[in-house]
Amino acid sequence: MLNFELIKDAEVNADYFPFFAVEDIFLNKEDHPKIASDFPNIKKGGSFPSDSVTYGDSIRSLLRSLEGDQMRIILEEKFKVDLKDKPVVTTFRGYSRMKDGKIHSDSETKIITVLLYLNEKWDQTNGLLRMLKEKDNLDSYIKEIPATMGSMIAFEVTNNCWHGFVPFEGRRCSIQLNYLYKEALSQHKIRHKLSSFFKKLS
Repeated sequence: MLNFELIKDAEVNADYFPFFAVEDIFLNKEDHPKIASDFPNIKKGGSFPSDSVTYGDSIRSLLRSLEGDQMRIILEEKFKVDLKDKPVVTTFRGYSRMKDGKIHSDSETKIITVLLYLNEKWDQTNGLLRMLKEKDNLDSYIKEIPATMGSMIAFEVTNNCWHGFVPFEGRRCSIQLNYLYKEALSQHKIRHKLSSFFKKLS
């Protein structure tokens, strides 16, 4: 399903913090419609743990590939980190709110973040993730990431891994994969489950 050779060949940009991007990681473009239709029907903002939503077979297969050893080894080689036995947490987003996209760096509990966009079509100029040079200027960016089907960005979590996007309201589908430090796993799961629970109530 995934073009691991393409991912492996992507060049790491480490000018500000280490990251790499690939525009379409799927081997077969004919799979795009099925992947889009199998994505969870998320109509609220925020992130949802993979075990809290319903999805189809192609997404299930995709998660196995993303969370598997082949991807882990590629990430280890690219970022020169040891991810063996490190816990993986996967979450979904399906709707962007105007309050989303604020500039931030990821939590220090995370080692690596992988974002995969799964929008079959994207004709908006807003809502495109930007990897930033500084923490207070959304226009000072190193690279802007397409939100189209199969577009992937992976980065090492550092204290300056600033990223964000121009606010956008509407459907915006993505999967986020995080490798965590072991001691952070239980705290991370509790936070996400509580957040998901209250979103379902609202």
